[in-house]
Amino acid sequence: MLRHDVCDTTRISSLLEDKLESLEKEFPGCGSTPSAGESVDASTAGMTAGANASSEATKFPSFTGKDLDGNDVNSDELFSKNKVTVMNFWFTTCKPCVGELGDLEKLNQELAEKGGQVVGVNSFTLDGNKGEIADAKDVLSKKGVTYKNIWFKSDSEAGKFTSNLFSFPTTYVIDQNGNIVGDPIVGAISSAEQRAALDKLIDQAIANSEQ
Repeated sequence: MLRHDVCDTTRISSLLEDKLESLEKEFPGCGSTPSAGESVDASTAGMTAGANASSEATKFPSFTGKDLDGNDVNSDELFSKNKVTVMNFWFTTCKPCVGELGDLEKLNQELAEKGGQVVGVNSFTLDGNKGEIADAKDVLSKKGVTYKNIWFKSDSEAGKFTSNLFSFPTTYVIDQNGNIVGDPIVGAISSAEQRAALDKLIDQAIANSEQ
């Protein structure tokens, strides 16, 4: 995973603002509302990109990992406790990824009423890199995000799944049994069409879970 030093590490009172300002300078517009379906190509961002990870997958790879605060997370527990899990793959220097974080926070609040949640996976934080985790947490805090973000080993099946994503952000909908529902939403969920497609997948996942 390519390391991008885009955040000011000087620890001052305005740390979060400095980090995002630095992000904005290197990636103009980062953090602003992305255009409909806007995405960043994985190879352009310096990450290995394989075929679309959804092409054959029906069940999300099981994993054990941690959230960004160091708490243990495992897929069986994560998925089984939710009627629907919306898993959003992003990285810290991705303009459309950061731009949609606020909307995903609102979605997480909506899903809480339906027995679901949003879970973020920042691809830079795989393997628990402390510097990348700190950068991700700062951006998430600045954007007001409270939903869980997690990491797992890059050489795990879930890590390989992540490395095969061809574009970011990419969002998967997963039912209570750990099954991927439909095709992923590729690009920022910033248009009515994208949101309608996501809502349809969410409803299907909930229906699957209630059977």
